[in-house]
Amino acid sequence: MIVLREVSKTYQRGAVAIHALRGVNLVIESGEFLAITGKSGCGKSTLLHLIGGLEPPSAGQIVVAGRDLSRLSEVELTLFRRDLVGVVFQTFNLLPLLTLEENVALPRVLQGASFHQARDEARQWLAEVGLSDRRQHKPHQVSGGEMQRAAIARALINRPAVILADEPTGNLDSGTGAGILELFAHLHQHHRHTVIIVTHAPEAAAHAGRVLRLHDGQIQP
Repeated sequence: MIVLREVSKTYQRGAVAIHALRGVNLVIESGEFLAITGKSGCGKSTLLHLIGGLEPPSAGQIVVAGRDLSRLSEVELTLFRRDLVGVVFQTFNLLPLLTLEENVALPRVLQGASFHQARDEARQWLAEVGLSDRRQHKPHQVSGGEMQRAAIARALINRPAVILADEPTGNLDSGTGAGILELFAHLHQHHRHTVIIVTHAPEAAAHAGRVLRLHDGQIQP
């Protein structure tokens, strides 16, 4: 379960204070598929980053899987991000000199798995997302949709409790994006991860079990 209590985030730009989030209260149940929507600049990505421990809130409390993020040391936060959170970015963030198999295996190696174990698990997850025949290709040799599928496999290989996806179809055409959303729905149904997608697209939000709308840093009723 994820709990946010009176969470705010303010960025200082010189003399100007930008209030990205304002007193957000939110409970996300374990195994839930949640979409967070709203216009650009409403605080969607900021909220995702705070839940993932990628940056701290300015005020309030965030508890993820029983861990109060504000009480974790930097080392503990690093382990939290490594072991409990899988992140899928709009820009894929695959390492260009590694094959898809190596990209997917890397988080398991960093977690302490042997090379052979990480490779075998990477192959299993690449098969899960339909990329067995592309595993030896490098990112520039595959399509955008295939890169995003590989990024999803990489996010899942450590079997995290929470999957965070920041505009995962933003750089894809509508047909490819629909396939990625169907993949998220399939993986959620079969593996029961807690999935949180940030999107401005109604067709993406339609795949979620619950939709929240943010406006000016606050959840709309």
